[in-house]
Order: sequence, then structure tokens, then C-alpha cells
Amino acid sequence: MQRPEPNEHKPYVARYISLVPEGNFIDVLKQNTNDSIDFFTNIPTDKEDHRYADGKWSIKEVLIHIADTERVMYYRALTGIRGDNKAIMYDMDQDLYTGNADVSGRTLTDILEEFSAIRTTGIKLFENITEEQSQAIIQLKDGGIFSVRAIGYMNIGHILHHINVIKERYLD
Repeated sequence: MQRPEPNEHKPYVARYISLVPEGNFIDVLKQNTNDSIDFFTNIPTDKEDHRYADGKWSIKEVLIHIADTERVMYYRALTGIRGDNKAIMYDMDQDLYTGNADVSGRTLTDILEEFSAIRTTGIKLFENITEEQSQAIIQLKDGGIFSVRAIGYMNIGHILHHINVIKERYLD
């Protein structure tokens, strides 16, 4: 699957896609999955609920945000792959989703298992599409668009972005 062109996604997605290394998409996705799981597995337990500033998400909330975003994006990709032009896609309100995800009784390990399950289904979804299907366009209600392949690349870059933020602002 080829890297998406700039006209295949909302402008803010370019910052995520730019973080994705070159290479075979599925290989990069699988390596990113392994690296991400390793990263979150090695976060000290006493940092799981840490916030680097008032009003910022904890590390557990960052991870549930990543999981929720991928879940939503894989659904969007599926609609494009299957040619469902009737699905109405709204922008995802990340603050609404994260604000309504109660992670207080969960461990980072538990949330990481959820992320891993979501990512595994995403890998299977993308392993079995054609190049033509990867170019399908999903129209958002606000007029924005995503190609299926832009979603795939965005998911990789999105987690890389958050790992970078965690390294810079959450961990000593």
C-alpha cells in the first residue's frame, strides 16, 4: 500500500503521516505495534496516572485515546473498503471520548491489552485489501476526507506522536 498523497486527508493528519518510516506498510504497522506495546509495557506503574500539567490527560488516558481513535478510524476504513457511501461520518471529539472513558479502575496493562486487540484487527483489515481499495475516499460530514491508506498511515503516526509527547513531558 502506497503512502497517501496530501489531498487524501485533512491537513492536520500530515504531521502524523510524516512520522511514519518508509517501508512496506504492513511490516511498518506490525513493527509499530510491537514497539508501541514494548514502550507502554515499560512505563513505571507510578507514572500511569501522572499528568504533566493540570487539565492534561494521564498516560492511561492517552492510551485509551489512542485505542478509541484507532477503533473509530478502522471503522471508517472498513466503510471505504466495502464501498459504503451511505455511512455518515462525523469528526471524532477526542475530549468527549476521553472524558467519558473512566480509566480510574483500570491498569495500563489492561488498556494496553485492549489497544493490542484493536490493532490486531486493524492489521488483519489492512493485510487483505487491494491497492485500489486503499485509495477509497471516506467523506466526513464536515466536508473533510480520508482515504483508507491515509487512515492506516495516520494510526501509525498518531501513536508515534503520543509516544514522543510521553517521553518529553511525562517521563523523567
